Amino acid sequence: MEQLVITAQTESARLDKFISDNSDISRSYAVKLIDEGCVTLNGSKATKKSKVALGDTVVIDLPEPEDIEAQPEDIPIDIVYEDDSVIVVNKPRGMVVHPAPGNMTGTLVNGLLYHCTLSGINGAVRPGIVHRIDKDTSGLLVVAKTNEAHEALSAQLKERKALRKYVCIVNGNIKEDSGTIDKPIGRHPIDRKRMAIIEGGREAVTHFRVLEKFGAYTFVECTLETGRTHQIRVHMASIGHSIVSDPVYGIKKDREKGKGQLLHAKTIGFTHPKTGELMEFSSDPPQEFTAFLDKLRKN
Repeated sequence: MEQLVITAQTESARLDKFISDNSDISRSYAVKLIDEGCVTLNGSKATKKSKVALGDTVVIDLPEPEDIEAQPEDIPIDIVYEDDSVIVVNKPRGMVVHPAPGNMTGTLVNGLLYHCTLSGINGAVRPGIVHRIDKDTSGLLVVAKTNEAHEALSAQLKERKALRKYVCIVNGNIKEDSGTIDKPIGRHPIDRKRMAIIEGGREAVTHFRVLEKFGAYTFVECTLETGRTHQIRVHMASIGHSIVSDPVYGIKKDREKGKGQLLHAKTIGFTHPKTGELMEFSSDPPQEFTAFLDKLRKN
């Protein structure tokens, strides 16, 4: 059985919320672990209403992972392209890519399994998934239908031969017309749900190009050279231009506007794993993104 030990670095609130805010564990799963007696607070058995204070130590006994398998579900999927090897889909904002504790149903993988057979390289929970985009990011990703396609696409990503372009609206006026952010990214040392620029992190490179400037906001195109978790969100925030309405790395006033995280995976390109053909696909940002952009243009 694996143990997770978290020490409170600041004054906190209820135990279930503290666990969710400081780990990869969802709040609902935290409640389940507490109810099952798997959590202690300063050495004593805790309840979900227990309060966590500065300096408290929370120990979580994580059960052995269960053998789980993603189940097919009849979920509408926006398919941009499909053949016997690959399928390119346009994921809506708010949809999780694959099942995980707290999100076992309603994911893109659940919907794809209802529609077709996927590669088995990533196992029964993440079949076909070569790369991911965040739950609150919309846009394109390519999924492998065969093991051969999966291996070929993974190699292209690793060798930086695949094209992935995003568009986003960020806070503030970026003075440069273009630039490159080359800063290593790793798990935040205190808040385990966040990523951060840290010494010794994995290499992360983002190229950006300004599309339009609006004074308080900038419309930007970002091209990934690497593909780290939350890469564009962390990199743009690191230069003082967080993505509008980013719930984790954004500024507080944005989080309350309810526009949704304005980051969209617009373009994806790769060499077809079977035919060798160069393929490129693009999609328009969702309505909440374009509506905000139109408002900026009018003003």
